[in-house]
Amino acid sequence: MDVLLLAPGPGVATRVPVLACRDALRKGADVEVLELDSDSEVDAAVKRASVDGARLVVAGGDGQLRAVLRRMVRRSLPRGGERPADLPSDRTVPDLPAIGVLPLEAHGDADLAAKLGLPRTPADVAAAVLEGAERRVDLLRHDGGSVTLHGALLGGADTSGRPVAWHARIDVDDTLLTDGTEPLLACAIANADGYTDLSGLPLVVSADPADGVLEVGLALPAAPTRGLFGRRRAHGEIEVRRARGRAVSLNIVTNTAEDAVPLIDDGVSGTVTRKRTWWMERGAWGVYTR
Repeated sequence: MDVLLLAPGPGVATRVPVLACRDALRKGADVEVLELDSDSEVDAAVKRASVDGARLVVAGGDGQLRAVLRRMVRRSLPRGGERPADLPSDRTVPDLPAIGVLPLEAHGDADLAAKLGLPRTPADVAAAVLEGAERRVDLLRHDGGSVTLHGALLGGADTSGRPVAWHARIDVDDTLLTDGTEPLLACAIANADGYTDLSGLPLVVSADPADGVLEVGLALPAAPTRGLFGRRRAHGEIEVRRARGRAVSLNIVTNTAEDAVPLIDDGVSGTVTRKRTWWMERGAWGVYTR
């Protein structure tokens, strides 16, 4: 058995957990540690694993794992626009190989490894890879060309930390959540439950990275009207709307300077200026577990 232990970023290859995992893997496999500093180096490693049948282990956090998965997806996309006959109807990419995930933080509780209950110690990660038991996991893709492991949170704040309202039409499959006329404070699009709250308010409550659906939660200013049981809503209260489905489309309403809406996607900051669509790739990749 061959194993490629991918260490994205300078100096990662010599970190103690990486060396310990390498040594544990050597009990049952030929192991090579590859320090990767660019997309082209990730591409070469992914291609080599595919050609040689080597198992992959990625050292690092969710950012490093996401970078490798993004290149794996890019490599796997059907060429020439032809859809393979055996591709499931709710998928746009074929099954990606399983990955061994080696967290470099021994006691993290917010990363995907923790959410999935994966082994964290170098010895346990190595044992899972050598034993070869796989668990299939969902993957979010979007039309900006990347992938999402946890989720995305849209919306910004002013200098005082208060949410700034913006407008967009948002549809989840065939369900209209908002038509673009209502002010929005935030929108969470989730595969797992990272990046899904607004100042402690949960926008999504049941995201599961292996259930085949994405979850969407919107935060809107609640109108100061009488609600259930006669309770009067006060100014400043927030209404949350939620929906589940396979895809969500977001179209920014460009009637003011709100054109660019801040975005945090798996911890990476950016903006959405016009439209963006996310969709679920059910069980598209896998992790080694015990």
